[in-house]
Amino acid sequence: MRIAYLDCFAGISGDMFLGALIDAGVDPKVLHDATAAMNLGAALRIETVDRSGISSTKVDVLESRLEGTRLAESLQPQHQQSPAPLTRQPETQHQHKTGHAHTHEPEVHTHDHPHEHTHGRSLTVIRELIRTAALPAPVIRTAIRAFELLGASEAKIHNVPVDQIHFHEVGAVDAIVDIVAASAGIHALAAGGPIKWVASPLNVGGGMADCAHGRFPVPAPATADLLRGLPTYSENIQMELVTPTGAALIRTLVEDHGLTFGSQPAMSVDRIGYGAGTRNPPNFPNVLRLSVGEETEVRVPHPPQSHRDGWDLNSPTHKHSHDHQSQTVTILETALDDLSPQLLAHVAERALALGALDVMLTPVIMKKGRPGTLITVLCNASESIGLQRLLLAETSTLGVRIREDRRSCLHRVFETVKTPYGPIRIKIGILNREVLNTQPEFEDCREAAAAHNVPVKQVQQAAIAAYLTQPALDAGTTTPALTSSNG
Repeated sequence: MRIAYLDCFAGISGDMFLGALIDAGVDPKVLHDATAAMNLGAALRIETVDRSGISSTKVDVLESRLEGTRLAESLQPQHQQSPAPLTRQPETQHQHKTGHAHTHEPEVHTHDHPHEHTHGRSLTVIRELIRTAALPAPVIRTAIRAFELLGASEAKIHNVPVDQIHFHEVGAVDAIVDIVAASAGIHALAAGGPIKWVASPLNVGGGMADCAHGRFPVPAPATADLLRGLPTYSENIQMELVTPTGAALIRTLVEDHGLTFGSQPAMSVDRIGYGAGTRNPPNFPNVLRLSVGEETEVRVPHPPQSHRDGWDLNSPTHKHSHDHQSQTVTILETALDDLSPQLLAHVAERALALGALDVMLTPVIMKKGRPGTLITVLCNASESIGLQRLLLAETSTLGVRIREDRRSCLHRVFETVKTPYGPIRIKIGILNREVLNTQPEFEDCREAAAAHNVPVKQVQQAAIAAYLTQPALDAGTTTPALTSSNG
């Protein structure tokens, strides 16, 4: 499978994401066409710039003053109803873009600075603007999803209905183009087949940011809410490194495209793209790196003596070892006191078939002293919607609780060993190049035990003994490094 890995050591913004997509091989025409389809009188300027010695791609949105003014006027509601819509003026929206962009085109200007707009666009207006554009349906869905997530965060912060939120800078032409063009690039990258998205933890920056509600520590309120449950950190760079647009795009990749977080997976990289922010601070490459390639297999060398002795970390055979994976998983839960055990078992089996990482059925005591069952489903965000529907359709529940949890996972590979009962796979868990866990695959042991009419534990013991004393059968028996797992 193809992997797209986002290295967010300098955060992420909309323009950085566009630059990284182009630099990694997405045809600029895809982004130009998406921009033109919005009919906003906007265009993209793409150039190569230097960021602390790194050659990277910078994307700016150029907007016709005349067309932009007419469009803004045409999209405003003719009458305001009480209560008046709450407006949002996040001056920090494009901190990556601060600085002067020079162009000699008299009727075109860049949105490199925050602007004061008399009116903002509502989520309803932006949604309709995107929905009626001549864009592929998947691009439309992704772009609208990004704005809906951003609108939901704003509504939560201000405790108002989402339709009463009016965006100013985030609803400006350049932000709309950033999100729509990025959505087109996301789907263009997957044109040759499915893409597994992975990202590093996000460096949010530091310092204070000015917004409509006063001075806030970075990240700004909407950005902070969009990043809830995702791995973030600050290296005390006194800049806003993750903008609301960048956070909305990351959240959309998590919710709708199954993006997970961790170190770079085992992959053969064939394309690397650097997307530039406008600021160019000394000794800090203000870029987003996107690596694209094929998922590869990891071969774990067999230890010479006992696993208790540790591994020779200087050996070149460890060059493919990886640290443990830090991931966000979605948890779905519902408690039932009126469902038959037959249906409970059926739901658990269906959930696993639909991609759940694990399913647990826990006995609980519910109201009025009734014995019941707590169904807990662990899944990736990309499978959440389908599994929610399963619980709502197949059980008697009227609601499902949803939350996100962090989990730390050992890096896992399989190795096959030869035993008197046939080949048995061994699951190996690795942390910082050290084997911490080895376990024979139970189904292999169960089948071998049945075939030879011996206890399962006898086969398990033989498999562990073989793993400790003999090399693996061949390289072809090692399975991909990043395997689905429980927990």
